[in-house]
Amino acid sequence: MATSNPSKDRNLLAVIGDEDTITGLLLAGIGQVTQDHKNFFIVEPKTEIQSIEATFSAYTQREDIAILLINQHIAERIRPTVDKYQQAFPALLEIPSKDHPYDPSKDSVLKRVQKLFGE
Repeated sequence: MATSNPSKDRNLLAVIGDEDTITGLLLAGIGQVTQDHKNFFIVEPKTEIQSIEATFSAYTQREDIAILLINQHIAERIRPTVDKYQQAFPALLEIPSKDHPYDPSKDSVLKRVQKLFGE
């Protein structure tokens, strides 16, 4: 059955981030764990790029996620994959972490907005 509102069933936030970011957001109540999957992925310095990319791909294809948050320094590790992502849902937001401040010049969404406005 086709729905007229593609975002109707999207009610989760998902996060790909470092341990401090994930811990803070879990304490804020965003955690969702089922037998099949969870909506957060902790990236450590030794985490392989393939694992990050696979998680990013899985989260962007899920029908229950409305917003995908990713630490900007982690997005930098998979920048080509992040830059290719063009879908409206889930919305992709790059966020800072405790040890890595936000840099607007690296944000792929902000770059696209600037292109639209000719900046």
